[in-house]
Amino acid sequence: MASRYHEVYEGWKRDPEGFWADAAKAIDWFSPPKKIFDKDAGVYGIWYPDATCNTCYNAVDRHVEGGRADQNALIYDSPITGKKKAFTYADVKEEVSALAALLQDHGVAKGDRVVIYMPMVPEAVFSMLACARIGAIHSVVFGGFASRELATRIDDAKPKLIISASCGVEPGRIVAYKPLLDRAIELSAHKPDACIILQREAETCELIDGRDFDYAEGVAKTRGRDVPCVELKSTDPLYVLYTSGTTGQPKGVVRDNGGHMVALAWTMGNEFGVKPGEVFWAASDVGWVVGHSYIAYGPLIYGATSILFEGKPVGTPDAGTFWRVISEHKVVALFTAPTAFRAIKREDPAGEFVKKYDLSAFRTLFLAGERADPETIKWAEQKLGVPVIDHWWQTETGYPVSQNPVGLGILPVKYGSPGVAMPGYDVQVVDDAGHPVKANVLGNVVIKLPLPAGCLPTLWHADQRFRDAYLREFPGYYKTADAGYIDDDGYLFVMARTDDIINVAGHRLSTGAMEEVVAEHPDVAECAVIGIADAMKGQVPVGFVVLNAGVARDGATIEREVIGLIRERIGPVAAFKSVVTVKRLPKTRSGKILRGTMQKIADKEEWTMPATIDDPVILDEITVALADRGMGV
Repeated sequence: MASRYHEVYEGWKRDPEGFWADAAKAIDWFSPPKKIFDKDAGVYGIWYPDATCNTCYNAVDRHVEGGRADQNALIYDSPITGKKKAFTYADVKEEVSALAALLQDHGVAKGDRVVIYMPMVPEAVFSMLACARIGAIHSVVFGGFASRELATRIDDAKPKLIISASCGVEPGRIVAYKPLLDRAIELSAHKPDACIILQREAETCELIDGRDFDYAEGVAKTRGRDVPCVELKSTDPLYVLYTSGTTGQPKGVVRDNGGHMVALAWTMGNEFGVKPGEVFWAASDVGWVVGHSYIAYGPLIYGATSILFEGKPVGTPDAGTFWRVISEHKVVALFTAPTAFRAIKREDPAGEFVKKYDLSAFRTLFLAGERADPETIKWAEQKLGVPVIDHWWQTETGYPVSQNPVGLGILPVKYGSPGVAMPGYDVQVVDDAGHPVKANVLGNVVIKLPLPAGCLPTLWHADQRFRDAYLREFPGYYKTADAGYIDDDGYLFVMARTDDIINVAGHRLSTGAMEEVVAEHPDVAECAVIGIADAMKGQVPVGFVVLNAGVARDGATIEREVIGLIRERIGPVAAFKSVVTVKRLPKTRSGKILRGTMQKIADKEEWTMPATIDDPVILDEITVALADRGMGV
């Protein structure tokens, strides 16, 4: 069928408020919006400023009342533990109400923060929804994140309570969460009133008397209690999700209730092409924005069934696990990171596992989280025989900025491009002075203000930081900090980050934050961390260290200690495994380290001698040091 995209996008451009007023009809409001947008409120304007609503009501209760009580809302599938369990919308309401009652018994009320530090288990989603039910603001931290990283989030969010688990289960190992949590609370200046701990069979933990409470015991006591959904302003925060900051201090991205629901409901049908009642699977983690938008909230608000998968694309037990899940649960659309498919392709290049399963219900594969390389897309197209749709967005936006809108009718695929701008987003490319550039010219990717409904209104308790980080450099625009270009047909090509955030297997991590940790090693005088290309993970960090004068210790030992420091402070998610000891770092005359040039050398790209370099010989030294490790050249 012919795509309706151009007609819908032009309709939004002509009448943005009309578009978002119409989209808002998909949501059940306590008090519907009379005013759609207030341009004078907030940092850049506010959507649905006078409406009231509740996200948990829209994701759960209205479906129970509206005929979906017995439809599966959530399917938990854990090849790591061998457990599977389906929860109907009625089941979810019972679980969420019981947990909401338990939170209230611990004094949690509207506006209080709750940190959720959980593995991929149903209780993680129940925790998010229970907070939404009573108007508490949740902040999910990726399970297993290092104690120091967790502590900084505790100090910023100041939670009244923390919900966690005894452990996470990874292939071949148990990750004990409780010691990480205890250490984080020890490190943080803010102390929560209580912790609710889910004891898992794989490894239980000791509870601290008076502070820690057993999740299952607590919920058993409150089961059956009716906890009504609290009426909230559309603009009240639903959650705070921390993303890496270039200063090492994480940025708390705020999400509101009303605009968030409207935007996600619109994308489920129009962009992802899913119908209510169908099974949608985002193979991500609740600790990331994808897990928020497309595991916990989007599918449920829309009345679809969401898969919660605790496993890996390979090794749990093999490279066919994704096809088994799709076949068994009749998944119509899968959303995952290109890294997952590179891993599957590496293990099963001929696609033999694909042939073992009935994928007749499967319609579309969506890839996001990092740049999808054309070879991976072509392999997936060939083996699966379905459209493979790359798309691009950020933690800050909460849903796709650019994609190929399946629900409106697929446009021609262009390899290397995540598609065209979605309704709500006026995406432009400008030079460093903020002037628009011509088609096919590389520049700064920006979004014309105001941002659409559902995007971050600000950062948690940091309006000025929000302005400085996103709005100041290009007045009238939101800075994405990505570089790219738009071609003659309006397709966006996102080529690179413009700051020091690197993308490791779809996880955005700050090299600046890593440098802060490396620099703490007593033998390290100076350091730099860059992201270099990796066939599996997209990018991996490599550290360069200059040792203090007079250090006589074995260099290999120091390098291992530096790697251990990163693992302890930031966590295994950083995939930090390479440290190169060098005599000195290349710098400009003003003292700025030439990270970009070092990255080009490591990635075997063409580079030119920077005009501002202090001593060109240093780049030769870097080249030799990398070559000794089998990198670059």
